[in-house]
Amino acid sequence: MRRVIISGGGTGGHIYPAITIARAIADIEPTEFLYVGSKIGLENTLIPNEGIPFVTIDVRGLERKISFRNLVTLGKTAGSLLRAEQIIHKFKPDVVIGTGGFVCGPVLLAASLSGIPTLVQEQNVIPGVTNTILSRFVKCVALGYEEAADRFKRKDILVYTGNPVRKDILTGTRDHGRALLGLDPDKFTLLVAGGSRGARSINNAMIEVHRYFRDSRDIQILHVTGDHEYDRVVGQLEGIDGKGRYGEGSHIIPYLHHMPEALAAADLAVYRAGAVGLAELTVRGLPAILIPYPYAAEDHQRYNAQALVMCGAAKMILDKMLTGRELLEEIVHLKNDPEALKRMARASKSKGRPQAAHDIAELALSIAKGTKYRPRKQKDVTDNDQSK
Repeated sequence: MRRVIISGGGTGGHIYPAITIARAIADIEPTEFLYVGSKIGLENTLIPNEGIPFVTIDVRGLERKISFRNLVTLGKTAGSLLRAEQIIHKFKPDVVIGTGGFVCGPVLLAASLSGIPTLVQEQNVIPGVTNTILSRFVKCVALGYEEAADRFKRKDILVYTGNPVRKDILTGTRDHGRALLGLDPDKFTLLVAGGSRGARSINNAMIEVHRYFRDSRDIQILHVTGDHEYDRVVGQLEGIDGKGRYGEGSHIIPYLHHMPEALAAADLAVYRAGAVGLAELTVRGLPAILIPYPYAAEDHQRYNAQALVMCGAAKMILDKMLTGRELLEEIVHLKNDPEALKRMARASKSKGRPQAAHDIAELALSIAKGTKYRPRKQKDVTDNDQSK
């Protein structure tokens, strides 16, 4: 049985790809996994819920300035490297995979120094600090975006795979999604989501959008505000009912447990530009208006969004330029131009990599076995009307 250590954490953007890759590896061959995370990251909750054995090391990220906290962190890093070596020596993995976040630094470094095959999966156009450093030591880097290649010095270890997405993102259909979510089967459907905690700037702009379309019968809006923003948003919309229904077609909810079905149901999305979300949009071939989170490290969401804008898959509004009127004008323009939406859908799907999880799994197993990786030809595995 294959033995694999996976490490990555802090945010869902590092953890969800790790989970998806683990599932893909398990689909290929029997595997025993061990996940190494931090004591304070989101992985503390998500990974045990997946049934994956989980251990922690005490490590924290460095600030981008000279500080007393950095001196303490550097001291802990030496200890975390020793702890990582102990974990690796005991588990004896065939390969170690990192998906980003400061926690995977000592784990992959310890594995590399021990001669164990290592792979980093970089989700963004602008690589994180940890992955950039690790690229000097690891066997292979799997790129979520081709554009990221210019940011790495060692070109010979780079493989463009795309970002992994869950299987259920690929299998949903428009009819089923709309039926499950209680949406009209024929109306133009706008999906708006800014992450689990919500995006205040997007929610603020959407107030004007909801009011504009209040009496419109040819559009429906599924707006996911985030748990912390819901009460504030609905409090600004006069006449909203207790179920979050406003006017003829607005459905306003704090959280959505059926995102795969929502993506299948939508004609257009308003989104942030995190790597996981964009991977899901593109495998569905879903046109989007992207508002990058302005405080992301190295402004990486803006570069992610630009990759889709440049190929014609999305429009972008910078957060500092976002107003209700600006967003409304973009929505109305695209809603009234079906041919433009079809072109965007085709461009989006061309950017999608529905087989990315399987390809990363095959890549990891190939370096574990010492065999040559042979990427498969990408094929369309989704059912999405927008791109036809």
